[in-house]
Amino acid sequence: MNHYPAWKYLLVGAVLVFAVLYALPNVYVKDYAIQVSAERQIDEDGLGEKLNSLLAESGLPYKSVELTDFGWLVRFSDDEVQSKAQEILKEGLGRGYTTALNLAATTPAWLRGLGGEPMNLGLDLRGGVHFLLQVDMETAEKQVQNANIKGLRTYLRGEKIRYLSIVEGPSNTILIKFRSAEDRTIARELIYNEADYRSLNLQEIEGGKSATLEVTIKESALKEKRDFALKQNITTLRNRVNELGVAEPIIQQQGTDRIVVQLPGVQDTARAKEILGATATIDFRLVDFKNNVQDALTGKIPLGSRIFRERNGSPILLLKDEITTGDSILDAASTIDQQTGSPSVSIRLDDPGAKRMLAVTRENIGKPMAVVFKETKTDIVVIDGEEVKKKRLSEEVINVATIRDQLSASFQITGLDSTEEARDLALLLRAGALKVPIDIIEERTIGPSMGKENIEKGTYSVAIGFIFVLVFMVIW
Repeated sequence: MNHYPAWKYLLVGAVLVFAVLYALPNVYVKDYAIQVSAERQIDEDGLGEKLNSLLAESGLPYKSVELTDFGWLVRFSDDEVQSKAQEILKEGLGRGYTTALNLAATTPAWLRGLGGEPMNLGLDLRGGVHFLLQVDMETAEKQVQNANIKGLRTYLRGEKIRYLSIVEGPSNTILIKFRSAEDRTIARELIYNEADYRSLNLQEIEGGKSATLEVTIKESALKEKRDFALKQNITTLRNRVNELGVAEPIIQQQGTDRIVVQLPGVQDTARAKEILGATATIDFRLVDFKNNVQDALTGKIPLGSRIFRERNGSPILLLKDEITTGDSILDAASTIDQQTGSPSVSIRLDDPGAKRMLAVTRENIGKPMAVVFKETKTDIVVIDGEEVKKKRLSEEVINVATIRDQLSASFQITGLDSTEEARDLALLLRAGALKVPIDIIEERTIGPSMGKENIEKGTYSVAIGFIFVLVFMVIW
């Protein structure tokens, strides 16, 4: 029998202890969980009590309700109870809360404190979250319609063709009304021969008090616009997922108007859900200080102005035309304002946006400018006994400041509620806005079903092999 120095035995023992210690996290199976977070700052203790109350009333079994860095986490034993509980919590909490499916780690705190983490596995072995997203093609068509209306107005004015009105007609049509049939014919020929409008069908409508030209977009061109909107959304989603730091995500098209997103091993699914579907952006507008907002509230809204609301509900009158929008933002980073200590976002504009900002602020030093936070939200309303999703555009003024000096490409915005909101807004501005809104129509956690058998076999083989090696080392 061979004999070795004591230090070698101690070294082998230390390596074995180290290996076993950091292999232990893989033994602890993750719990099915629901992550609940509020859109705004709230009383966290009150939310925890409400969650316990809703779950107790439902009679569904659950392991625990605990507060984490990402919000409240409710643990369950299986995915069936998890899905039922999500519907109950979503209905009980109402609007203003995010309820997301999750897989929660069960690794003991002492082991996590030593840096013990489970191995990173793929979606088949590791599990994760699956989203099916519905792209709002109606909005895509609406955007095309609005762009054509705006373009035709500009084009006809440039060609000095007089028209009475250009309005949206039924069934995705545009109706252009003229004083005479002669003006209509001239306009029709000009539009027909303009390269930018080759995708439009033009038809003269007889009868009525005015000469009308009906404009419709060709189906092939409309399909091209839909495909472009879908591809743009996929690109934006990839950028957003990259910002979340998810390894090996799957983001791919399904059919003509859906996108599949699979995120392996995601812990903060509530944040992932918010970031994937968020449509938040900002724009910058001058305040209409020449007119009285109280007069505007009575219906006397000045031409070229609009009434907005600040976060505290106060009305404010802004100019309709934006100085620049979120589309001009090249980079954004969340930070803390050095003067006030409040959350802020540092903005860097592209060249056209910077030139526009420079020109406007140079001419308006000493005047107020507002930052408008815009977000498309989905409300669920009951119509004829059925739940119907309705979208609404939420616009609120988060900041009004006096222009002290001309601004250019880089500056800072404040007025955000929390560092989390600043962080999320910066992420969305960096990743880019969605071309059209999306709805999460399916969400589920994916357990390691495909690789479960392989994991079990691998675990047994490692354990048996380890025992044989250990026995051999002891005997030898």
